[in-house]
Amino acid sequence: MADATGLEETHILVTAGPTHEPIDPVRYLANRSSGKQGFAIAAALARLGARVTLIAGPVTLDTPEGVTRIDVETALEMQAAVEAALPADAAIMVAAVADWRVEGAGQKIKKGAGGPPVLHLVENPDILAGLARSPLRPRLLIGFAAETEHVIDHATAKRARKQVDWIVANDVSGDVMGGAANTVHIVTANGVESWERMPKDAVAARLAERIAAALR
Repeated sequence: MADATGLEETHILVTAGPTHEPIDPVRYLANRSSGKQGFAIAAALARLGARVTLIAGPVTLDTPEGVTRIDVETALEMQAAVEAALPADAAIMVAAVADWRVEGAGQKIKKGAGGPPVLHLVENPDILAGLARSPLRPRLLIGFAAETEHVIDHATAKRARKQVDWIVANDVSGDVMGGAANTVHIVTANGVESWERMPKDAVAARLAERIAAALR
């Protein structure tokens, strides 16, 4: 690992990847998140000396050096893992948590003459907003917003609604989910800073330096 600098004596929580919400024992609801950006951020923070807890949804990525990884599958499991990992000096909530879960079946749902089954959706907990209201709220709380239109407008509204410090917004209508590069906008109380398109590792390194400066 490179020489640590900037985040020694800090504990930072990072979430990454999707969640899988079971429909039955062989099917699930999910999204296209690969976890690459979140894992890159966890790695960059560890290189700066932070003690990093990475809570990861179902992804096939190697654990970054110097990072403590906790694997989860569902949104409810991620919520419990986040709460158990507190307190933390900062939390970077990169995971694309499923908004809904299904009242799942205990056995595989079979095709039948009655047509496709009706799925009863239940809203998942809002992990980011819950963390903002927690008595153990990290002093720096960062959310991500994956949007397909009006990216900055939606991200600005989300920051206010969720009561978080920063929102990192990106347009995922192209090849961002699963891809190697990202274009992000940092939305704070002071305005919006738009970064040029760059590899996800470069986004992570730049964001980690900004987090270090904020925590100092």
